[in-house]
Amino acid sequence: IARWISKERSWMLGGFVGYQVGLENVSTKDTRLLYVTTGVLLQKIVFARSLAEFTHIFIDEVHERTEEMDFLLLVIRKLLHANPQSVKVILMSASINCKEFADYFALPLSNGLNPAYVFKVEGKPYTIEEYYLDDLKHIVHFKLPSQKVEEPVIAMAMYEAAVSLIESFDELEMKSNKEEKKLTVISERGSVLVFLPGLNEISYMHSHLSNMFNKRWQVYPLHSCVTLEEQSNVFLPTVPGYRKVILSTNIAESSVTVPDVKYVIDFCLMRTLVCDEETNYRSLRLCWASKTNCNQRKGRAGRVSQGYCYRLVYKDFWTNFIPEKPIPEILRCPLGATVLKIKMLDMGGPKDLLLTALSPPAVHDIERTILQLKELGALTTCVQTEENPYDGELTFLGKVLAHLPVDLHLGKLIVLGHVFGCLEECLIIAAALSLRNFFAVPFKHHIDGYRNKLFFAENCKSDCVAIVNAFKAWQACRQRGELKNPKRELEWGRLNYIHIKRIREVSELFHNLKVRVKAFNMYVNTQPSAVDQEFVYKQRFILQVVIAGAFYPNYFTFGRCDKEIAMKNLAGKDPLRNIPPYGYLYHKQLQSLFRQCGQVKSIAYDGSKAFVEFSRDPMEGFKILPAVYLSVKMSQLKIPLELDVHFPEDIGRQMQDGTACLFCKLLRVNVDYQKKTVEPVEVSFGTLQQSKMIPDHLLSIKITEIVEVGHFWGYRINEKNRKALQDLTAEINYQNLMDLPVSPHPELVCLAPFTAAENGGYYRARILCVCGDFAEVFYVDYGNRSKVPLKNLKEIPSHLRELPFQALEFKICKMRPSAKSLVCGEWWSYSASQRFASLVNGYTLLAKVHSFVHGVLHVDVFHHSKFKELVNIRDVLIEECYAELAVESCESQQSHDSLESFSLDQVTKEENVAVPSRENKKNLIERLLNCFSDNQCKVPTHKVTVFGPFTPYEVKCYTMTRVSQFRMVLIQKESINSVVVCDAPEDPFQQLLVAASVSANTTGSTVILEETSLMPPIPGLLALLSMLFAPAIELRVDKSGKHFTGVLCGLGWSQTCGAPLFPENDMELTFDVHFGMEDISEINILRTAINKLLCECAVCSGQEIMTQLQENVRQKLL
Repeated sequence: IARWISKERSWMLGGFVGYQVGLENVSTKDTRLLYVTTGVLLQKIVFARSLAEFTHIFIDEVHERTEEMDFLLLVIRKLLHANPQSVKVILMSASINCKEFADYFALPLSNGLNPAYVFKVEGKPYTIEEYYLDDLKHIVHFKLPSQKVEEPVIAMAMYEAAVSLIESFDELEMKSNKEEKKLTVISERGSVLVFLPGLNEISYMHSHLSNMFNKRWQVYPLHSCVTLEEQSNVFLPTVPGYRKVILSTNIAESSVTVPDVKYVIDFCLMRTLVCDEETNYRSLRLCWASKTNCNQRKGRAGRVSQGYCYRLVYKDFWTNFIPEKPIPEILRCPLGATVLKIKMLDMGGPKDLLLTALSPPAVHDIERTILQLKELGALTTCVQTEENPYDGELTFLGKVLAHLPVDLHLGKLIVLGHVFGCLEECLIIAAALSLRNFFAVPFKHHIDGYRNKLFFAENCKSDCVAIVNAFKAWQACRQRGELKNPKRELEWGRLNYIHIKRIREVSELFHNLKVRVKAFNMYVNTQPSAVDQEFVYKQRFILQVVIAGAFYPNYFTFGRCDKEIAMKNLAGKDPLRNIPPYGYLYHKQLQSLFRQCGQVKSIAYDGSKAFVEFSRDPMEGFKILPAVYLSVKMSQLKIPLELDVHFPEDIGRQMQDGTACLFCKLLRVNVDYQKKTVEPVEVSFGTLQQSKMIPDHLLSIKITEIVEVGHFWGYRINEKNRKALQDLTAEINYQNLMDLPVSPHPELVCLAPFTAAENGGYYRARILCVCGDFAEVFYVDYGNRSKVPLKNLKEIPSHLRELPFQALEFKICKMRPSAKSLVCGEWWSYSASQRFASLVNGYTLLAKVHSFVHGVLHVDVFHHSKFKELVNIRDVLIEECYAELAVESCESQQSHDSLESFSLDQVTKEENVAVPSRENKKNLIERLLNCFSDNQCKVPTHKVTVFGPFTPYEVKCYTMTRVSQFRMVLIQKESINSVVVCDAPEDPFQQLLVAASVSANTTGSTVILEETSLMPPIPGLLALLSMLFAPAIELRVDKSGKHFTGVLCGLGWSQTCGAPLFPENDMELTFDVHFGMEDISEINILRTAINKLLCECAVCSGQEIMTQLQENVRQKLL
């Protein structure tokens, strides 16, 4: 507006007319007309505590009744009463309740109160015709349900009614054209804007309309979470002969204006943010939109021509039950920021001042807000040593929070970021979480968006870390000049599923916050840190601790999964259910369905179940593969998995053998995509394979590749194995080698030369990845890898491909990383990796087999010391604090017991029985596959939906605070942690999940977590962080009084009332590791160090002192 006025008057912007938005202040001392946001005006008045610098204050859109708007009116009214002649205040709105505002700003006269003056300005828009359900009987030929004020829902019949209405517009337009003597062919069909309350309703309506192919409709969703490109589609010209249909939430009420809308269909519903009465969590509730909102929506149709508004409620319901205006925010939203501003005003207590608002909040809500601010650390628990439930003294943290334009917890994140030396990362997170999510989730492409977020999180299950990494990646590309061209930047955003417009907004707010915090002696460190090999991991751990501190008490943990039942149900793979009979005939279809998740290594069929196993890079550590998360995510999103299958009766007729048919129907089959085999599975298959693989429990081995500490590849170095490898190599190189018949791709087994070998011979290898003209291959008989030119790869003969691979994968048993290793590395620290390498390189190693799980040998590893003694490598790593003792998994223990008890005689006996039967089964499977896999028999097919995938290792989340103890916990589907799979069910300790934001569903029965972070799996970390960041704690001891058993964390005890101050948010924890007096003392020392740094910050100490204090805090934490 300021730019337009300056241009119209030929004035320089920032001279007579200026503007201020946030920290962007385009004005001078000569500026007389200043355009500002509500927040800027409020901030100016709060810190000046006067209206003296203004002659006139114009406030527009006062009907919106936001919390900020109501507080601004409250402050202006209070200051006007103090000095009524100093300034003229003009309130403006198109739909204002004039009497309410006039009475509120009434000034005292001798005879009473004199209301404020009211002026009315008339306007004349295009005419818009209104219709209700009563008027649609000639269009909707089925019975519509009645509507209840207490049940704001969209019945299925209402969706049908909306579709019928859109269909009727063709007839309406033809009739209109005939009356105006125009051509009967409709060249321009008016656009339709449908107002729906949320994304789920938009998705349902979108599916409904998209299925009607013959209607020539262009259907576009319009919601704040869809990509910018998808939002932009609504502004594109409609294809001639088509009708544009826009499905929108109330974003199209005022934020977005589509000029060519002729028809508005309004379901008269909206989702409103409220505070749940019991939990005080924010809740997005479905409710009837007010008449003010509906009239705003109606105005979308009358922009450029006559419009039509169809309200899908009955006229009587509209008149009697639709509310006139929305409930003011001050009555339904958190009041924390407002209370802090009141404290900055110093014009009375929060309770007294808030009760003078236009719509005063309940006293109970004010009391709860004060308690939350005390828990946050923004207010002291006492006022001059006396308890006061309605007030508290403002702390340094409270002053900072009052100045920052972000949520209070995000403000605390910034302050703690400064304390712990990760201010830049915390500013990025605070900026990103204050605005709309910049991670794009294209409509109906959730899997791609989820995969991208996993990529940016870099093995750290935290939405906040993903935000930091994505922002820094974008920032780095810009600094390198790669995104100078706007088209290239948009393309980068499209490829990385990032909203470019939104990430730019985040960048703007990030720089704004960086400037604001300088006023409190907080500066982003621009000097390069003394980076060691472990600095990045230490910094990430510290950031996770800061996240836990900022969002206390939003703490959650997980239920335990029954490892024995999980192992029995799963057999180590991801199951699908409802697989049709002869399921292995459709293995190619099933493989293609999972291609978007990852590379399928094998599928095992067992009755109506199928177990999918994904390929793992042999050079990666043991962790749950992203493909598993993506697969479970598919099930969570209810993405249908459909197979084209044959009728079992048709298969039986083709077999022409009833016994063989029944036999094949019940077969357990394993499809191996690496070896390209489809084979029957025997009941004793696993035990037989283990016994063949490791007839001896003591192995002399040579290590070829170290993957990580305790995890490596190698091969046996006994005479028998050496000769077998020599014979295999000789046979390979004797062959007339052929070029690959297919393009090289990951998981393809082939023959590759080993570049380091003197003879230049070929060896069996598996392609790990293809990059340009080279492939990285893994030598399956030795366990090492190298880069090989694609032209040098050769086809492997089938008889050589089926021979067992000779390379062995090893894992040291009964060992896990120590806390030190977890803090200083991805899983193992750099120093731990170096130490492990020094213990195994150059030594002849002896491996004692403990178990054999999923093709990995769990072993004890020994080497001979210089004194000829056997040294257990695990014991050395534990003694030097790089590792700690751990319990083996249930599968490993079961395998260990089997290997101990299984004798060679039983193996021989079972093998003799199994071989002929196995050959018969292979022949039957081959016969079926030849006949049906490509439908050579021309047998009809039909579609079957497969249920899943499922994993019994997926765990449920539970709350830790009392207020939501018996409520269900749901993690927002956009969060990385919306799928949590337990990778170590044998670990006895609890893992902590922190949520940046917690809300409740409409009924309050479910707690919804947003922007979550899973803390590292360090024993005792949950209790440690709770005691570090809780305002007060009470330790529990055992009966003897000698040992601590747990802790109660919360705001503390009220001496006045003899009860907990804030019982809803109290947390009771049982220790799962030993905590002694030394540990409690160290926690108190760290708390003191944090407080000391904040005190120095408040008195503006020099940067050198601040840096020393920050390093002191970091070292005490680590």
